[in-house]
Amino acid sequence: MNTCLTYSTGIEHEISTLVELLGYRAQNQPAHMAYTFLEDGETEADRLTYDELDRQARAIASQLQSLNATGSRALLLYPPGLEFIAAFFGCLYAGVIAVPAYPPRRNQNMSRLQAIVADAQASVALTTTSLLGHIESRFAEEPELAKLQWLATDNIASNLAGAWQKPDVSGDTLAFLQYTSGSTGTPKGVMVSHGNLWHNSTLIHQSFADTPTSRGVSWLPPYHDMGLIGGVLQPMYVGAPMVLMPAVAFMQRPFRWLQAISRYKATTSGGPNFAFDLCLRKVTPEQRATLDLSSWEVAFTGAEPVRAHTLEEFARTFADCGFRKEAFHPCYGMAETTLIVSGGLRGAAPVIRQVDGAALEQNRVVAATGKEESIRTIVGCGQSLLDLKIAIVDPDSLTPCPDNQVGEIWVSGSSVAQGYWNRPEMTNQAFHVHLADRGEEPFLRTGDLGFLHDGELFITGRIKDVIIIRGQNHYPQDIELTVEKSHPALRVGCGATFAVDIKGQERLVIVQEVERSYLRKLNVKEVVESIRQAVAAEHGLQVYATVLVKTGSIPKTSSGKIQRYACRSGFLAGTLNVVEDWSENPENKAKFLHLQAEVESMLQELSTTKQP
Repeated sequence: MNTCLTYSTGIEHEISTLVELLGYRAQNQPAHMAYTFLEDGETEADRLTYDELDRQARAIASQLQSLNATGSRALLLYPPGLEFIAAFFGCLYAGVIAVPAYPPRRNQNMSRLQAIVADAQASVALTTTSLLGHIESRFAEEPELAKLQWLATDNIASNLAGAWQKPDVSGDTLAFLQYTSGSTGTPKGVMVSHGNLWHNSTLIHQSFADTPTSRGVSWLPPYHDMGLIGGVLQPMYVGAPMVLMPAVAFMQRPFRWLQAISRYKATTSGGPNFAFDLCLRKVTPEQRATLDLSSWEVAFTGAEPVRAHTLEEFARTFADCGFRKEAFHPCYGMAETTLIVSGGLRGAAPVIRQVDGAALEQNRVVAATGKEESIRTIVGCGQSLLDLKIAIVDPDSLTPCPDNQVGEIWVSGSSVAQGYWNRPEMTNQAFHVHLADRGEEPFLRTGDLGFLHDGELFITGRIKDVIIIRGQNHYPQDIELTVEKSHPALRVGCGATFAVDIKGQERLVIVQEVERSYLRKLNVKEVVESIRQAVAAEHGLQVYATVLVKTGSIPKTSSGKIQRYACRSGFLAGTLNVVEDWSENPENKAKFLHLQAEVESMLQELSTTKQP
């Protein structure tokens, strides 16, 4: 697919790959600052112009080409910094399929990393000199990693750039494998082509309307879709400078994110809902007094449920800093669609609907009149962009849902990735499905539930996560929000709810992190009772078990989503990092958990065993 890209200078250039894009930038804007890295979230430690990035990428690519690596997969393991960006483009410049992954922490189990290496059949690994020394020390215990050809890209001589040979790359060529954590933690490699990236960048540009005069700030890790495409590739697409910082710098001191936006007069920045919540809780009035957020025009938010309360509180709290609620830009997407699926238009206020919660539990969308006992407020995630199609489909009959009914979200268009690496059956089941009543083009089944209203997409949950108790649907994110608000000792955005079968009945289990400051003074009885009362009042549900776990211990994906399936598995296996737990029937709980864990393990083994 070739797209005509128009720059503010009036120059038009036909580009279809990221190799051509960086080459164009380096030729026409060589001294333009592309990326600035804040080492601790505050101090500038490194910078890259387009020319410098192009030269580094060509040198790395030349080294890869000398190893005959073209067409192979290369693992990318980098600490926060600009070396990752050079290595990523080095792979693209060599026709090598990049496989970004989180660098291992000291003493961290490497099972996930080994699973990625084995699944991708990687032959090469790129990293820095300092990180390579740490990894090499673990080769004896990690034989899969020892088999790779390791390259420290910060040691590659820049004069190798002259030996680079431009690869035969087109829009159909795979650019990288985006490994998703998924609800089970089993990594699957989403195959993303240059054409997918180019199309999705066009969609993002339509929604965000950034220009070369825009400025971005990002703390999102570049090892997953939002951080890589939104924080690294999209700025290059529009030719706008980007300021990057480590995610840990933001998590340790959220003020650094807003401070960077204020300092660099950023127009575009964002993250999951929890990031805005964290700023609300951790940024002090004294710190707010130093901020100027008036330049912030696109505050995108996605990757997890967008809370209306968060948007309202953030806009109100930071109004004196110049922040405007219209800057909020809810959007929806996933790795399987490269990144974005839907988004609003720049400057348009978020669309918020209040619906009847009881009707929603029956998959019906009924406008709230103010008389219902349970009103649910839902934030819209924008409309479909350009030629991307969104359909709301009954997941059982595979037919389109009527208006005002919740169904599975299906997506079709050029942003939909090529499938899962080396998983043809799973690819067919997810990427190549058709509506039962018509012979249209194939759709991607997202596994997400939602509905359309006047073209606006509203997300209500995930098919596998929906809790069905006494015939009614309950969305776990709603219950989790109720739980975290029930007591100040509970950590925001760090809870999971799910159901377990007790004597033939589905019963509700809650796993919730405790704020670190409360660990030594925790009144367990008070906290558990607060949770039970809140869940009963808001959802009419009785809690079977509540498990309070240590700060930072709840399983999450690389993009910060709660892994409810992993939480459930940990609950059944008794492997959660428990501070204290409570159950309705403690005498029988231990026997039940042991028995159910054994049964589920047997079922899992049977389901994965090939029959003769």
